[in-house]
Amino acid sequence: MTTLGDSFHVYDTTLRDGAQREGISYSVTDKLAVARLLDGLGVGFIEGGWPGALPKDTEFFARAAGGDLTLKHAQLVAFGATRKAGVKVHEDQQVRALLDSQAPVVTLVAKSDRRHIERALRTDVAENFAMVRDTVRFLVDEGRRVFLDAEHFFDGFAFDPDTSLRTLESAVEGGADVVVLCDTNGGQLPLGLAETVADVVARTGFRVGIHCQDDTSCAVANTIAAVQAGATHVQCTANGYGERAGNADLFAVVGNLVTKLGLDVLPRESLTELTRVSHALAEIANIAPDSHQAYVGSSAFAHKAGLHASAIKVDPELYNHIDPGTVGNDMRVLVTEMAGRASLELKGREFGIDLTRRPDTLTTVVRKVKELEAGGWSFEAADASLELLLKDELSELDAPPFTLESYRVVLDHTHDGAIVSEATVKVHVAGERVIATAEGNGPVHALDAALRKALLPHLSWLDSVQLNDYKVRILTDQHGTDAVTRVLVESTDGEREWTTVGVHGNIVEASWLALCDALVHKATRVAV
Repeated sequence: MTTLGDSFHVYDTTLRDGAQREGISYSVTDKLAVARLLDGLGVGFIEGGWPGALPKDTEFFARAAGGDLTLKHAQLVAFGATRKAGVKVHEDQQVRALLDSQAPVVTLVAKSDRRHIERALRTDVAENFAMVRDTVRFLVDEGRRVFLDAEHFFDGFAFDPDTSLRTLESAVEGGADVVVLCDTNGGQLPLGLAETVADVVARTGFRVGIHCQDDTSCAVANTIAAVQAGATHVQCTANGYGERAGNADLFAVVGNLVTKLGLDVLPRESLTELTRVSHALAEIANIAPDSHQAYVGSSAFAHKAGLHASAIKVDPELYNHIDPGTVGNDMRVLVTEMAGRASLELKGREFGIDLTRRPDTLTTVVRKVKELEAGGWSFEAADASLELLLKDELSELDAPPFTLESYRVVLDHTHDGAIVSEATVKVHVAGERVIATAEGNGPVHALDAALRKALLPHLSWLDSVQLNDYKVRILTDQHGTDAVTRVLVESTDGEREWTTVGVHGNIVEASWLALCDALVHKATRVAV
């Protein structure tokens, strides 16, 4: 299916506006990788940064022009400002840098609020209009397509609509294709913003775009409202990255435009890539993916309450607003103290276990899960431990690959201040009694190392299993040193990941339980 093409623009500004988020610092290599992912998704425009103002951005455009970036879908955009007040446009070095970037599209930012023009720029509105018109015309004459970001437009329009509108007119007179209304302070709400967008479209007839910050948590809603009011160009960032509270999230905006408004703004085959690309971009930004993010979060289609599960068992569409697979995501049923029989049945299906013909076992498992959850266990994030529990109740669990005789962990604080943990494990594996000792940078690390040392000669697959993540939580129902500790261990074999849980008053024992479950779970898959 073809997209709307140039009649509707999906414009990404992750590499410029998104990079202003606290904690994000893209290298040039990162920026190239981000651009490739966005292009593969099928966005129409990728704003690469501000050449001439930031050395990394200048290098990015130079490398892109030199062949390091080949775009199949998107056009690369250079961002910059209009000429300075009182400076001839062809003499303005920042404007020259936009041409030097060799980007086919340029987005210019300009003040559209009279107060900003007079107080921040310290010039008059007539000169501001001339700055916009001159710069746009100069770039257009040089063969560039130009968009205008009308900064602080909504605040300015409320204060002095004539100045804001004349700023837009100046851009169009110079040859700008799109005038983008920017909610720079992020203070707008959907109904009021939509009224302004509709008013501007009706008064001017210009092609209008929208750029929303998220300071009221309305950036996505404001963007969709603007489209419904006549905007045909949306500016977004991956995962909503951006300054302060962020920007409109590209994935939520696209998800809404396609699945709710029926606008084919991306190639149809790209829609199933939303979740993968979102997570890949989070990795490049070195920010953990938001599990509760709309459409693409791991919890976006996760159901916890037993009432939901009962309905989902009949028809998944009853509690999912779309088919999760449409955006490359999956539905999950979380098993917790809120779980009922339907939740366990559905979870069993995920594991390939049919509980419908085992009503007595199902009742027992539901009771056991609730009892364990009351004691601090949590299975909603530990599917592997839950699968082992189900198989154990059904007597479908093979003998574990090893059994524990004992373990011991000691902590040495040496004279030079070094702290070394040492663990010794005694296990029975493959008919042998094995004793192994290892050191680690903490008691759990030492214990894991000793266990691996003991088992590796007997379990050929063990070398592929790595500890991916380790989380500890002190449960708040208890206090002080008597508090119950819950440990979640995420493991990987390079092909799949799984999570196990352990709970005990002693953190080392809780960790041991989770580590053992991780290896037992892997052993069940090896057997399969």
